[in-house]
Amino acid sequence: MIDSPHKMRPTQKTNFQGHFDIRQITLADASAPFKMPSMMRWVCACVVAGLLLWSPGAWAWTGLGHRLVVRLAQPALTPATQAALFSLLSHEPGATLESLSTWADDHRDPATAAWHYVNFPRGECRYVPERDCPDGLCVVEALQRQLAVLASDAPAQARLLALKYVTHLAADIHQPLHAGFADDRGGNRYPLQVAGVDTNLHALWDAGLGQLSADRLTGLEARLVARMRGEPLPPRAPHAVAEASCRIVSEPTFYPALRVSEDHFQRYGPVVERQLLGAAQWLAAMLNGTLGGRH
Repeated sequence: MIDSPHKMRPTQKTNFQGHFDIRQITLADASAPFKMPSMMRWVCACVVAGLLLWSPGAWAWTGLGHRLVVRLAQPALTPATQAALFSLLSHEPGATLESLSTWADDHRDPATAAWHYVNFPRGECRYVPERDCPDGLCVVEALQRQLAVLASDAPAQARLLALKYVTHLAADIHQPLHAGFADDRGGNRYPLQVAGVDTNLHALWDAGLGQLSADRLTGLEARLVARMRGEPLPPRAPHAVAEASCRIVSEPTFYPALRVSEDHFQRYGPVVERQLLGAAQWLAAMLNGTLGGRH
């Protein structure tokens, strides 16, 4: 297992990547608007679920979140973009845009581990490439490079690989702690307790504060689909998206107390939804911009 700067050593009651999986500890009604259940219901749900759900593949937003972002983005793709995608995907039989969305996590290696995040110095959300992305090893520059390959006349296999990274990293860069602060490794070194279970802030956000669970996903997706029908998001450069994510982490209330309160979930649950929606809008805009004009 890669010990990247965004991973911490496992602690008690975490999985072996240092991520406690809380995706199924809530039994809230999936069709209801965002509302965290009482802490007592959380504890009961933990008991029912066996308290600890081991998940070796837990990364940013989890696989559920990455696939959700793609499903939200697809209706916003132009016919020309869809045709270009169909052509690219034909080089990997059986692949879909949704299935590609987790490829970059499934195939991490030391050479690409740093592509999934960027670390800012605390209190400074202005992207400075020389300081924040040495040797181009961060999510901002990785996205720039892969978007350029996708828009180029490179061989189809190279462009298909670029598509895999773009589809995935578009969601990563909208997870606020993938553009967090270097001093706590994007929240991985900020310990927390949720319903008496040890975890850390990064793991909590990777699980969408409990939103990215099988029992809540249907309701979450329905709400976000309705919001995707609004005005399209204007395209923004990757560095601007990272800076916006960093500003969320910079909010005075972002870092909760050791024992996470219900108020914190109520405050930041809607932020999770906004970031997932923004990731889908941004992905659609980037794909339309790079593929929509190809013939």
